[in-house]
Amino acid sequence: MAETMGTWRRSHYCGEVTAAEIGKEVVVCGFVHKRRDLGNLIFLDLRDRTGLVQLAFDSSVSPAECMEKAAHCRAEFVLMAKGTVRERQAKNEAMKNGDVEVFVSGLKILAEAEVPPFEITDKTAVKDELRLKYRYLDLRRREMQDAIILRHKIVKAARDYFDENGFLEIETPILMKSTPEGARDYLVPSRVHPGSFYALPQSPQQYKQLLMLAGFDRYMQVARCFRDEDLRADRQPEFTQIDLEMSFADVDDVIAVNEGFMKTLFQRIMGMELTVPFRRIPYEEAMRRFGSDKPDTRFGLELTDLTDLVKDCGFAVFSGAAATGSVRAINVKGAAKELTRKEIDKLTEFVKTYGAKGLAFSRWTAEAQSSSFEKFLTPEEKQAIHTRMGYEQGDVLLVVADAKTGVVFTALGALRVELANRLHLIPENSFDLLWVTDFPQFEYSEEEGRYVAMHHPFTAPREEDIPLLKTDKAAVHAKAYDLVINGCEAGGGSVRINDPALQTAMFEALGFTKEQAVAQFGYLIEAFTYGAPPHAGMAYGLDRLVMLLTGKDSIRDVIAFPKVQNASELMTACPSPVSKKQLDELGIALKQ
Repeated sequence: MAETMGTWRRSHYCGEVTAAEIGKEVVVCGFVHKRRDLGNLIFLDLRDRTGLVQLAFDSSVSPAECMEKAAHCRAEFVLMAKGTVRERQAKNEAMKNGDVEVFVSGLKILAEAEVPPFEITDKTAVKDELRLKYRYLDLRRREMQDAIILRHKIVKAARDYFDENGFLEIETPILMKSTPEGARDYLVPSRVHPGSFYALPQSPQQYKQLLMLAGFDRYMQVARCFRDEDLRADRQPEFTQIDLEMSFADVDDVIAVNEGFMKTLFQRIMGMELTVPFRRIPYEEAMRRFGSDKPDTRFGLELTDLTDLVKDCGFAVFSGAAATGSVRAINVKGAAKELTRKEIDKLTEFVKTYGAKGLAFSRWTAEAQSSSFEKFLTPEEKQAIHTRMGYEQGDVLLVVADAKTGVVFTALGALRVELANRLHLIPENSFDLLWVTDFPQFEYSEEEGRYVAMHHPFTAPREEDIPLLKTDKAAVHAKAYDLVINGCEAGGGSVRINDPALQTAMFEALGFTKEQAVAQFGYLIEAFTYGAPPHAGMAYGLDRLVMLLTGKDSIRDVIAFPKVQNASELMTACPSPVSKKQLDELGIALKQ
């Protein structure tokens, strides 16, 4: 039978019991981490979120009841112990308070525990599926708790910083109107309005713009968001944003405020000093140099354009691609030993997963040069490539050619990161922060057969590009910006449209009829007619930000209860069917 706390109350967390408490009586609570039974002596390591403390029992001194209870304990029992802090004889340097212990005079077993399905230790080797099924046990592990605690500190720092800079935290609705432009909405049926649905917010975008129209001037929110899209290591169906909006602001104003936030965050959380302002790289330069709109610039391996050198060459793979697309390459300096032909074959399969049809190469070892394409070139063409690439002994050239330049960028952008990881080119414990600016306003969707907004339809175009909305959508640039940390988009935003005529023109450019625009966004267009101050904003992916600052590989490791690849939760087995009665109340019938 489990005991109750009775009149006892915790005086110290386990990690707070230090040499300063020697000679004092303390009460500590937690989970049994480990038991060592030496017969007359029993030691229990007690664990809570602050760390461990050793509990000591001696049959020659300790009450018999305490010895019996201590002998009965095993891992994950929940205890409350009262005793005196004393110096340990056998000190444990691995523990921050390994020089002291609590000599127990009273012990309560508050809850017993079954043998857990895996040991509660850091760097556990069990499969992710088992960890996620028993997530409440997985969260007892030190590294998991540290990540969740750091998440709390980041949110606290955000609230403090933005409050100090005049931002008001205002909640926006979770149940809202569906506006299916971009990722898919999660829909919520209404019982009160049969046949009608709410949507869960993909972001608070429209509401925060309306708050600017309402005159609140500066808004922030730690906002829950939902997107019914395919999952990746850094994506979840429900996630959290640090969301903000500013009135009477342009690009430089938003960037300045957020550089201050990053500087404060790194000081408080990481103990690091950042130099501001951060570098700004225009989108087109980022793609040209790194093949990515979120470049990791902690290492080289920049892309080089060879299109003009090979457009008339005798190698059809190159000349054919150059006609409508491009041919680009990476020089992996001094890697000829590591990148054997077998390794290059593996990299060829890697780039195919990003749409490339193959990977051409030239490899120059001390013994010889070997190439998959140079025999098809004239000596002049070959020399021109070598000169432009800075190719010399010990190097490996890796080339991707495709009729679509986007495929070349995507494949080589991913390849340079893969090479950096394989060849250990990325400095440890380093952080690279930069802005990518001047994004295209539109991108062409093959699936929809039309131009869609690269960010969202409320993003303002550059003033000089407004005339191109009707004549050349591909040439329109947005007043948009992304903050990139170590090759990941940590946050992004834009200046918003505040002119109702321009907003209407933007909907037209996106293919909306007037009726469609009014049906989906009429309230917003109408709101703009009552006076909309210029405004701009940004949002951070909190989960991704915590992942980057903790050095984790997946945002699942920084979310208390995440979903898996198919958007289900293994612990509670959701989503799950509901009863016919519930469906009938909502007026919903399921297709068989």
